[in-house]
Amino acid sequence: MPLKPDFKIVADGLRFPEGPIAMADGSVVLVEIEARTLSRITPDGTRSVVTELEGGPNGAALGPDGKVYVCNNGGFAWIEDEFGLRPHGAPEGDPVGWIERVDLDTGKVERLYDGNGPIKFRGPNDIVFDRQGGFWFTDAGKVNPRMVHRGGVYYGRTDGSLLVEAIYPMWQANGVGLSPDESRLYVAETVTGRLWEFEVTGPGEVAKKGFPSPHGGRLLAGLPGYQLFDSLAVDSAGNVCVATLMNGGITVVSPDGSSIQHIALPDHYVTNICFGGPELRTAYVTLSQSGKLVSFEWPRPGLPLNFSR
Repeated sequence: MPLKPDFKIVADGLRFPEGPIAMADGSVVLVEIEARTLSRITPDGTRSVVTELEGGPNGAALGPDGKVYVCNNGGFAWIEDEFGLRPHGAPEGDPVGWIERVDLDTGKVERLYDGNGPIKFRGPNDIVFDRQGGFWFTDAGKVNPRMVHRGGVYYGRTDGSLLVEAIYPMWQANGVGLSPDESRLYVAETVTGRLWEFEVTGPGEVAKKGFPSPHGGRLLAGLPGYQLFDSLAVDSAGNVCVATLMNGGITVVSPDGSSIQHIALPDHYVTNICFGGPELRTAYVTLSQSGKLVSFEWPRPGLPLNFSR
């Protein structure tokens, strides 16, 4: 893999794209956080709106019912200047986020779990489904001028019958993914630039290490300097591919953490990655500050996601 890949711009003019899902027909479904939409990008770059959403749609994944499950962070305040578009903390009112699902055929939106319910969370961010049809999602918390609400990791079922707080607290828990055998859960923390690994012992359950781990995880990788972690995907070799902010690109961490490679991309806010195309050899990456979806060849197949279509 070249350290600076020869990428193609699939679409531009997007309003802080995130949560890409590569579809079997060659299109990519993604959210636009600032525009508050779930959108579809066809291979020729045409954008269409599946539905408009409230708050701040963030991570997204296909569920066992074929619907898209969206982590809605509740909304951001925004800055747009000569450097592009970027979030700037919580908006007025400090809203709490939620989990919602969207019917791709009708655009109908249903709210499944609310952060003001019995299990509290502030700003849902990223999501991954396991083989049982349940889903892990991260809560990045909220940042206000004089207060930071810490986040964590949660697990839910699509029928609304189960929601558990699995890991807490974390500093802006963001990307989340599963190893190929689903025995390990990976969680990226944004502000620390750290990637954590947890042993999965059951649906919504992880084995936790004792002190000095701050939350029970094993540190798989940590980045030097001013680099922040965003969302992630796992490839077929078990590498954890983490979208990286400021030092924009994809940080590729081997399953044992012994090898770390950075693939540079021209944007300070490289926010997410998914795999699609023939043999899942195409990486689709969101460059959110400049509002682009780009693609390039990955050196190996991506890991097939549960319930992808």
